[in-house]
Amino acid sequence: MPPIEDAVRRATELAARFLAVMPRVAISHLLGKVGEVRLSPVVSRATVSSYCAFWGVALEEAEPSEQPYPTLDALFTRHLRSGARPLAEAALVSPADGELQSAGAIVGGTLVIKGSEYHVAELTGLDEDGDRYRGGTYVVVYLSPRDYHRVHAPVDGLIGSVSGIPGDLFPVNGLGDHVPKLFSRNSRVAIRVETRDFGGVTVVLVGAMIVGRIGIDVLGGGLAAPGVTVLDPPCPVARGEEIGAFHLGSSVVLLCERSVGIIAPGRRVRYGESLLAAS
Repeated sequence: MPPIEDAVRRATELAARFLAVMPRVAISHLLGKVGEVRLSPVVSRATVSSYCAFWGVALEEAEPSEQPYPTLDALFTRHLRSGARPLAEAALVSPADGELQSAGAIVGGTLVIKGSEYHVAELTGLDEDGDRYRGGTYVVVYLSPRDYHRVHAPVDGLIGSVSGIPGDLFPVNGLGDHVPKLFSRNSRVAIRVETRDFGGVTVVLVGAMIVGRIGIDVLGGGLAAPGVTVLDPPCPVARGEEIGAFHLGSSVVLLCERSVGIIAPGRRVRYGESLLAAS
């Protein structure tokens, strides 16, 4: 291994060990409070300008009427201009902007994310999902600090329930690669949608360090309570309709009951873009 790459690997491993002993949840909640501190217009413009320059945020896509942002959290959860994300006519679209990290078949009720094998039920919180999604398809989209942080419905259907699954808040970036079974250890919310074309579809919003809150639209934008919240009657949702928001960035795991061909991972996607491979 070249010396520079070896030094980076060692530094990353050291940082991961340090994070392992930090009070990650408490730090995330504290930073969440900092993000809600109101800023003067002058401070907001300076802070937002620096943040966008450092991370490469395409702020010209954002809704200008919301600026200057009153808080950092308002920047993180910004809305987009109307028409900034044309909705594909495909029946399955990306739920978020980000990197399409992985996609594939759910074999025997399990899937692989970043080298770790997960049983579906570990991610969704429901034991019966292991059988239901056996032979189906999964997709993972990673949202970095540069990305638009709202999550949208990938399909048309009916939202029947929302599950809040408390957990830790390890980072989901490169540092998280050193944490075994990261996606089933972090706090997350599973939104279940019944569809005509794909059977059951579950959108799992995975929290991460600094991401102390995940707002859910069918819950009035609030947090999901631990356990399963059943919606009676189920709530209709259309492709591209907002369903949640990360208060910073994280990852979305999309589970489809039926097997479908997905575009190759390792590329950036934007919400509303088709995830279906050309037939």
